[in-house]
Amino acid sequence: MANIKQQIKRDITNKKRNELNSSFDSSVKTAMKAFEAAVEAGNKEEATKAYQFLCKKLDKSITKGVHNKKYVARQKSRCAKALNKLA
Repeated sequence: MANIKQQIKRDITNKKRNELNSSFDSSVKTAMKAFEAAVEAGNKEEATKAYQFLCKKLDKSITKGVHNKKYVARQKSRCAKALNKLA
């Protein structure tokens, strides 16, 4: 534990931010699993809705600073390929 007052404050804010980021990251992973399940089932309409929701979550993760833009681009591309195979 830190002795300096400002470092104690930073530890508290870092912990809060870490919890928020991990929570948001978990919701992104859940959206990915929902998309993959829809693709696995072969349901084109459900997969399209899940893909749109996933893209929205991934784009928001860039602005929140949770994920890097290259990671998001890679995931969106991978999911778009899977979605196009259903057609």
